[in-house]
Amino acid sequence: MPKVNISPPLRGPTQGEASIEVAGGSVGACIDAVEERHPGFKSHVLGSDGAPHGFLKIFLNGEPIAGLEDEVSENDEIEVLAAVGGG
Repeated sequence: MPKVNISPPLRGPTQGEASIEVAGGSVGACIDAVEERHPGFKSHVLGSDGAPHGFLKIFLNGEPIAGLEDEVSENDEIEVLAAVGGG
């Protein structure tokens, strides 16, 4: 099953779970599957327009996604990373 890896700032809804295996044929379907298990996750990742929040990046097997419709395969990994500021 595809795996969704979640950066620490976004783990509130997952109760700290960092990596979740889900069924889904696209990046968006995998995010929906995480939301089903951990309500509130999707609103941390996507805005009301359905697009990823500007303060985070989503990668598929280490490459930035083109969109939520990007297809995923059985052994793919999706990474949801929150931008970290500092100075």
